[in-house]
Amino acid sequence: MQEDAPAPRSVMPQGCTNLKLRQLMRRVASHYDAQMALCGLKTTQYSLLSHVLKLGPLRPGELAQAMKMDASTLTRNLRPLIDAGWVELRAGADARSRLVHITDAGRSKRTEAQRHWKAAQLALNDALGAERVVALHALIDASLDLLAELPSQDDHRETAS
Repeated sequence: MQEDAPAPRSVMPQGCTNLKLRQLMRRVASHYDAQMALCGLKTTQYSLLSHVLKLGPLRPGELAQAMKMDASTLTRNLRPLIDAGWVELRAGADARSRLVHITDAGRSKRTEAQRHWKAAQLALNDALGAERVVALHALIDASLDLLAELPSQDDHRETAS
């Protein structure tokens, strides 16, 4: 008579998911930051230049919304790009509105930075394997969809008011 195999224990995550994701994010961000530093940009600045190039000219509030960041963070992150002459704030349709525009120098900087971003991406693909990167993207996208239903920090602020 054959003994019954023990029932498989349900799989339970070990450790803190937040910690593990932050560790991964720091490692990946450090990799990209090292490449972007070669052209004098931070990854956030490259992202801003890319969004303004693709979506602009547009109001700062629209840019913040498109990048899923709050307006004060956007303002703080735009300042170095404005100071460098890569983007400009120009008058909008009325006297009170402003539009973010990319300059010719900003286009050139973004083109230079794109080569470094691509080098970072290809090196990451090589280190992890393209199949793992594709699977990681799919897992992240699915997780974001599932987590969209959870209350956010903004939801907690609204109920506290």
